[in-house]
Amino acid sequence: MNTLEFFLAGTLSAATIFLLAALGELVAEKSGVLNLSLEGMMAVGAAVGFVVTYESGNHVLGFAIAGLAGVCVSLVFAFVTLTFLANQVATGLAVGILGLGLSALIGRNHESLTIAATEGINIPVLSDIPLIGAVFFQQNLVVYITFALAIVIALVLSTTRLGLAIRSTGENPHAAQALGCPVFLIRYGCVAFGGLLAGCAGAYASTIYTPLWADGMIAGRGWIAVALVVFGTWKTGRIAFGAVLFGMVSLGELIAQAMGARVPSQLLSSLPYIVTIIVLAAISTNTARMRLHAPFSLGETFDGSNDR
Repeated sequence: MNTLEFFLAGTLSAATIFLLAALGELVAEKSGVLNLSLEGMMAVGAAVGFVVTYESGNHVLGFAIAGLAGVCVSLVFAFVTLTFLANQVATGLAVGILGLGLSALIGRNHESLTIAATEGINIPVLSDIPLIGAVFFQQNLVVYITFALAIVIALVLSTTRLGLAIRSTGENPHAAQALGCPVFLIRYGCVAFGGLLAGCAGAYASTIYTPLWADGMIAGRGWIAVALVVFGTWKTGRIAFGAVLFGMVSLGELIAQAMGARVPSQLLSSLPYIVTIIVLAAISTNTARMRLHAPFSLGETFDGSNDR
């Protein structure tokens, strides 16, 4: 695989981490819940996924338990914010920090250990096409599942009764409840789904993308995933495009080293976060577009009463 093929194929692989987590956050935000604990959920998923896979030798089991761990962390956030009506921003930050601490505790006996990553799928005939074959038809199964999931989520949110219920809950929970929608149940389910995908994203990072465990290996990807939802203006296709873009940027350091460029590694490592700030600043200047697609009740507490 030459440098260009490595860069393009690596872009899709790196984008998978961002996209998995961002899709879960999108569903949660569409229901009106702003969950900023994504970084902690991904970290717990990464630690649990690695430990389970390392001890069992089974990647599927590792992903399953990592997803369950992400759900458990997300339900802590949901319980505090939806049941006790705590501020979603403050609670998200607190639960995120809790998740980072838990991940360090869970993975402390496996620090710097490695496992064998699963091989990519070589699709007959298509994988032999120059350039395109190496980029699109030799990827890991999780990559294909993630991009397929993006299509499914887009269809569910836009064309099904469940999607309408989720969007109604995010726009006006009082009206949704008056029409018979179980607002609390929908929001709990959406937050749990976000935790599931965040846990799987963490497991992908620690068992496939970089098959080792190191404390802090999520390294801000959860925050970028949160920013991606805003970057994509709550539209699934735009979020997928943003994930690919940030996946491309995140590989800048490796490509620069491969090409012999004399650029400080610290600058290259910070590129994804610099791009995040620039993009969010640019998007925020268009307030009309932000208001058009953002869930109207995003981040607001709902106590179940119809008094406003």
